[in-house]
Amino acid sequence: MKTRILLIGAAIAGIALMQPLGAATDTANVTVSATVAASAKLTIGATTVTFPDADPETVATINATEGAIAITAKGRTSAAGNVTLTLLAADDLKSGTDVIGISNVTWTASGTGFAAGTMNKTLAQTVGSWTGSGTRTGSASFKLANSWDYATGSYSVTATYTLTAP
Repeated sequence: MKTRILLIGAAIAGIALMQPLGAATDTANVTVSATVAASAKLTIGATTVTFPDADPETVATINATEGAIAITAKGRTSAAGNVTLTLLAADDLKSGTDVIGISNVTWTASGTGFAAGTMNKTLAQTVGSWTGSGTRTGSASFKLANSWDYATGSYSVTATYTLTAP
């Protein structure tokens, strides 16, 4: 009988050891946060716009040699924020003291939100405008009004694109 009691006691102890003693659970919360700041990135497919010489009698408007220039505008802003791409010329086209007014340079545009325009040296011209964050792709094709009145020379000016995502 003692052996039986001892075996029964050993069996009960074995079973007790197989189950966790006083199993318990607990929970804790963690706060997950992220900071997303306004950001803008602009990629222009060409950094020069070149107009070849052409006879004003047969070519009234000279297309840029580069053709359509690809533009990718990436902006991160609020859902109702406006992302704007502008272009501003530093001055008129100049060759020494000779001048071709910058307003003789225009562009056509393709792509959603992109707009055609005329270059200006005092007021930045809108090239594109969108609401909310995202990536926008389009292109601009530049043209120069041709004229017999232009003095010979190599003309140039710097123009600056600015992408704003407040």
